[in-house]
Amino acid sequence: MSDNNNTPVHEEAHTGPVKNPKQLLLTVFFSFVVPIFVIIGLVLYVTAAKKPEAGAVDLEKAIAARIQKIGSIEIRDANRQLKTGEEVFKAQCTSCHTAGVVGAPKFGDVAAWAPRIKTGYEALLNSAVKGKNAMGAQGGGDFETLEIGRAVVYMANAAGAKFDEPQAPTAPAEAAK
Repeated sequence: MSDNNNTPVHEEAHTGPVKNPKQLLLTVFFSFVVPIFVIIGLVLYVTAAKKPEAGAVDLEKAIAARIQKIGSIEIRDANRQLKTGEEVFKAQCTSCHTAGVVGAPKFGDVAAWAPRIKTGYEALLNSAVKGKNAMGAQGGGDFETLEIGRAVVYMANAAGAKFDEPQAPTAPAEAAK
């Protein structure tokens, strides 16, 4: 007694994962889109390695900067006109002393400057040149000591001091005349 039934028994076993046209369209779409994004990602990954690293644009200059000695010599124009106290104040000191930032005495504030003025010009100049509390050496500026002294006198005199503005030393040939 054999079962000679001609109906397909296991027809489901031979079909794929795609059951309808919508699934077929999605499968075809993603089979093209996903590889494109993978390729774009690989291209970006590979080309990112070709970007120059920091300091590698001018390699010779970057290497020289890394191996330079600690000290360096800077040549300046010896004949440049020295700045006045007001010019130095406006260029460097005003950022802190106008607003009173981090305990800096405000410009023209007699009460704040009075105890500092009592210490004298030399102590004020020393504090300005070497730095004090939150103020860096020369207030972070790049001026000569004479110019810093003029700025100290300018600020102190605005608060009631009677300091004389320091003058540039005269050359020996001019002093002989």
